[in-house]
Amino acid sequence: MKKTISTLALLLLIALTTNACAAGREHFKDTTPKATLDTLKYDSLMKKLANGDKSGRWPVKTKEYPLPGAILPFNRVVAYYGNLYSKNMGVLGQYPRKTMLNKLKEEVKNWEQADTSTSVVPALHYICVTAQADAGRNGLHNLRMPFSQIDTVISWAKSINAIVFLDIQVGFSTVQTELPLLEKYMKMPNVHLGIDPEFSMKEGSVPGKRIGTFDADDINYVTGYLAKLVKKNNLPPKIFVVHRFTKRMVTNYKNIKLRPEVQVVMDMDGWGPPELKKGTYKYFISDEPVQFTGFKLFYKNDIKNKPNRMLTPKEVLNLKPAPIYIQYQ
Repeated sequence: MKKTISTLALLLLIALTTNACAAGREHFKDTTPKATLDTLKYDSLMKKLANGDKSGRWPVKTKEYPLPGAILPFNRVVAYYGNLYSKNMGVLGQYPRKTMLNKLKEEVKNWEQADTSTSVVPALHYICVTAQADAGRNGLHNLRMPFSQIDTVISWAKSINAIVFLDIQVGFSTVQTELPLLEKYMKMPNVHLGIDPEFSMKEGSVPGKRIGTFDADDINYVTGYLAKLVKKNNLPPKIFVVHRFTKRMVTNYKNIKLRPEVQVVMDMDGWGPPELKKGTYKYFISDEPVQFTGFKLFYKNDIKNKPNRMLTPKEVLNLKPAPIYIQYQ
């Protein structure tokens, strides 16, 4: 004969078990190590980047620290920029893979020697949406690169422990349209973002005929979008690069919202002789502070006019503030 348990006894057993579990939870301590941000070091490094700036603009005052795992300002990023289909858009597509990666590694060494106190992270900054003079089949004056090309760049970066930036030139489109198409890549912890206001043709001009523009609202859309991905997927903060070399390229900069999930870099994107580039950096990057700064160096265009030379790493590091993101085209 099978033994049975009464309903009353069963209820009593459940109650005793529940109470025991609750008591256990009260005494249980979660010993899992939690990632933290060294805020003292962060503050010290931000002050160092200000380079003794007396204007009060640098370092930028923010209410919140970045999430743990932030790359900046603990490291300097040195990136090669371009597109695999073009030898004229930047060094990334100008040379065969092995040659290009070796050149990048040499530049990384140069920056490590110029600032021995800051580690350098190599990066490939790939233009994955290129502005076009022709309207194209979509009528948007842009060309979206196939995912196979993006995958290739990511695999190249992995071979040298580099991070990747995907750069968007929207043409007649918008960041609100283009960014979601890259979501599967933005979910990757090693992939970051760049946008180029020069080719955001809000007024309907053909790309290349006039310089385009983004507003703080566009930039805030991007940081909000990236912040949600970071939180949802438990990612380290994203670096978000905004290129700039005129005032109109970024309007209402004071309205740009900073978020712990995103590190915003305003990148001086102009080319020319050293003094011209310094002036552009001062007026459109240093004088209109957002968070971090970047500086682009052109292997070809910077040496076209006298004194026919590029700025050295030491000269760039003497700027106020010192750029933490360096890009070569």
